[in-house]
Amino acid sequence: MLQTMLDVIAAHLAEPTARGIANAVSDAIRAGQLHEGDRLPPIREVALGLGVSPTTVSAAWALLSRAGSIRTDGRRGTTIAALTRVGPTRYRRVRESRTAFDLDLSSGVPDPDLLPDLAPSLNRLRHSPHPTDYLDEPMLPELADCVAADWPYRAERLTVADGAMDAIDQICTVLLRFGDRIAVEQPAFPPLLDLLEALGMRLVPVPLDAHGPCPEALRAAVASGVSAFFLQPRGHNPTGVSMTVERARELAGIVAAGDVVVVEDDSAGMIATSSAHSLGVWVPEKVLHVRSYSKSHGPDLRLAAVGGPAAYVDTLVERRYLGQGWTSRLLQRLLLDLLSSASARAQVAKARDAYGERRAAVVDALASRGVEVGGTDGLNIWLPVRDESAALVRLASIGIGAAAGAPFGITSEQPGHLRLTTALVRSEHAAVAAQLADAALLGPLSGRR
Repeated sequence: MLQTMLDVIAAHLAEPTARGIANAVSDAIRAGQLHEGDRLPPIREVALGLGVSPTTVSAAWALLSRAGSIRTDGRRGTTIAALTRVGPTRYRRVRESRTAFDLDLSSGVPDPDLLPDLAPSLNRLRHSPHPTDYLDEPMLPELADCVAADWPYRAERLTVADGAMDAIDQICTVLLRFGDRIAVEQPAFPPLLDLLEALGMRLVPVPLDAHGPCPEALRAAVASGVSAFFLQPRGHNPTGVSMTVERARELAGIVAAGDVVVVEDDSAGMIATSSAHSLGVWVPEKVLHVRSYSKSHGPDLRLAAVGGPAAYVDTLVERRYLGQGWTSRLLQRLLLDLLSSASARAQVAKARDAYGERRAAVVDALASRGVEVGGTDGLNIWLPVRDESAALVRLASIGIGAAAGAPFGITSEQPGHLRLTTALVRSEHAAVAAQLADAALLGPLSGRR
């Protein structure tokens, strides 16, 4: 079988280079001579059989991994991957719970009534057109200056992306490789977990406490050789935890000792009641900070700023030229106007205060009923429940939608929780909290699924 597979690859080999070998394997897959699950020979045996160096074969395998054509899976070795890519399975599980509820708290989205009015800004843009050119800078210089003035540290370079997940997708594509070990907060945002798993990353959970990611867990992850650390610095989705400045300093000291890229997803952004703390204050050469404006200014803006070392940010910009090229400068001008408008800033501040008050009202009412919820910020709460399924059914029966906690977990060891969007609880906070508390207390006392 070994010789047969080497013969198949050799038959398609046009040149003895890394790309030539990668092309030969791809051609053999297309020809139906290699199939999903077929195990490739060890690198040294392929090198010997094809008359090339092991380094050349390793580089070929890297190209194929990056393209999603092969997978490396521990003792199973390197195998031909499935043709179909992994989809957003965790995110789909969160969305599957959505239906016609009287009060849908499953979405994690901002209250549309609290988004700033776009009409004045759009009207100003209509009367002051700004023609653009394909060769203009990807990020408007005026927007870069405005964003930099409110950035949590002095970033060497700034750019803009089509939302936070677009930015994170680009970061993963250009800076990480298939099979990398990645430290991620536990629990975490399901689309992020979907993305990392689809790219073949091996996830290392870093639990949270009231101050942010736990230092000892991160220290162990860095010692194990993780390539990156993903975290939400404030208004964490789903828990509402915001990292303190003391914790940020401690975590920065840990990553300083390793070869680690830190990716901070400030998805709450300007609606967070907590201050923005970044590890970039202490290790700016290692940090990419992403700030979304979707929750504060509207999901349809699809805008996020990215700041970090020039070597990283310039690579992201260059990679985007192979695809979408740049983010709509019209949308950038709209965001710039919103960030510069006193009226729009006041509307965002009003929304921030409202979200904080709504969350606090529900959390306090839950505490009065013996259900303690952590975190202090953001649009959501992370409700501990004895039985996720029973709690979901109970809430659905009285017209309340909730998101199951399981898709937010990296491992199945996580105790049962529901994520609920308190940002959408506009009134009757005590009554809603009473219903949530009743659902949370259903089932056995083990707290495990």
